[in-house]
Amino acid sequence: MYKSSRQILILISMSKNALLVLIIIVVSIHVKAQFPQSSTFTKADTLRGSLSPLRSCYDINYYHLDLKFEIENRYISGSNTFRFTATANIDTLQFDLYQNLKINKIMYHGLSIEYTRKYNAVFISFPKGISKGLKEEFTVFYEGSPPQAKKAPMESGIVYATDSLGYPLVATACESKGASIWWPNKDHLSDEVDSMLISITVPSNLKEVSNGRLRKVTKLNGSFTRYEWFVDSPINNYNVAVNIGNYSHIQDKYAGEAGPLTLDYWVLPYNGTKATNSFSKNVKAMLHSYEYWFGKYPFYQDGYKLVETPYPAMEHQSAISYGGYMKGGPKNELQDPLSSKMWDFVIIHESAHEWFGNSITAKDLADLWIHEAFASYAESLFIESQSGKKAGRQYLLKIRSGIANKEPIVAAYNVNQMGSGDMYSKGAALLHMIRTIINDDRKWRYILRGLNKQFYHQTVTYNDVVDYISAQAGLTFKPVFNQYLLHKELPVLEFRTVRGMLQSRWSAAEPGFNLPVNIDFKGETKTIYPDGEFRDINIKGINEKNIVIERSNYYFTLSGE
Repeated sequence: MYKSSRQILILISMSKNALLVLIIIVVSIHVKAQFPQSSTFTKADTLRGSLSPLRSCYDINYYHLDLKFEIENRYISGSNTFRFTATANIDTLQFDLYQNLKINKIMYHGLSIEYTRKYNAVFISFPKGISKGLKEEFTVFYEGSPPQAKKAPMESGIVYATDSLGYPLVATACESKGASIWWPNKDHLSDEVDSMLISITVPSNLKEVSNGRLRKVTKLNGSFTRYEWFVDSPINNYNVAVNIGNYSHIQDKYAGEAGPLTLDYWVLPYNGTKATNSFSKNVKAMLHSYEYWFGKYPFYQDGYKLVETPYPAMEHQSAISYGGYMKGGPKNELQDPLSSKMWDFVIIHESAHEWFGNSITAKDLADLWIHEAFASYAESLFIESQSGKKAGRQYLLKIRSGIANKEPIVAAYNVNQMGSGDMYSKGAALLHMIRTIINDDRKWRYILRGLNKQFYHQTVTYNDVVDYISAQAGLTFKPVFNQYLLHKELPVLEFRTVRGMLQSRWSAAEPGFNLPVNIDFKGETKTIYPDGEFRDINIKGINEKNIVIERSNYYFTLSGE
């Protein structure tokens, strides 16, 4: 997710040399307030966030979302077909749709079946039980006016805007509240649909762009046109996107790790030249860097798209929302800290989610760090690929300025809650420390690529990711991840001198926390291995005055700071 819609506005008046530092300050201030955590939860939160037996009893195989957008009335109507496999014997199951949207009927085997609603959950009872292993389907017909999001993507809903030529520009964004805010589905991150047909009917003077590949365009009676997009890969619900506008289509290709990859850019006509110049440069450089570090682009079968939207950005799978050209951009360009090279933040950050967030997806929103920490860290890897390792490290240092350390990064499970906005910069700092400890960039690259191979197109847990990194590195990283993700406080590195011998230890909230730290002593790099007890540092001649702690690759507090 894009960290702040205010980023675009502040860039207008800043010189290039000031861009990076000031933009990070603005972004990080906004991030702190972005995901407020709660300690009290309602039945509605549990119904939305938990994988109850009425949800786990079926596995979603296929959706056909078929909607008509009446833009002037801010109204949608249509249906969604659920095809699923029973994972248990089923009498009743739950799907999700916000209660302000009206259900007209639910059809099963040609019959209208009964349902009940509680908060934003819908429960349907089948006239005859469905045995485990059977494949079945039902269709939900519905209509209504979903919420309008005025500050997307931080707010969920549908954005209605107008381009500078007076044409409507409409887009969806729903990560925080969930896709059921505008269409019926099994709205839980743990179950991604295997494939999906998205049929969207819009006024004929506009075009519609969704995820996947365009299969068919049909002119209908009454000045409407239906666009049919097929998604051939597993996709999480909040990534399903509708984009409606007076679009121009720009096509390109990239010679990628798995062969030719189609690049499609859907932009407003007057932004065509800017898009051609900027997108081609940034997208191909991004793909070159990320395929090197993470492995092949995960959605070759669905292609890569950038779609112009009336809000800053969102990582919609194979159809990334790009708002950088609204109001006369480009305004997303940032400067490498150690070079004059410019890069587009939205493209670099949101595209990283194709690997982390879209291909590898957290099973619970509480673990959104799996999406955002890796995507933020990827920004530094991109800079490193363009300007060298020192530049990438310098970028990570700069983005620390907005870390709040006021709430844990991991939120409460099973209630659909996001953790602290520190998941971006603090999460990136954590991953850089893990790389530093491993101290072998070939192995680190192997681990990053291995994550994307092991969990390709899968949903994962906290332990899946942490345990994989630990196993591949041959080191136990669980206490380190726990300290930075489950606790708000930073660990404190303490020193004392006993009988002329310098000792060190960690003071940390996580039991068993230990983190080796590099120091510079007389021009040589040495490593100390503090844990929870004061222990001698067995380096001859070292004392509290001449020890120099390597801070640029680590993120912690020294006693006395």
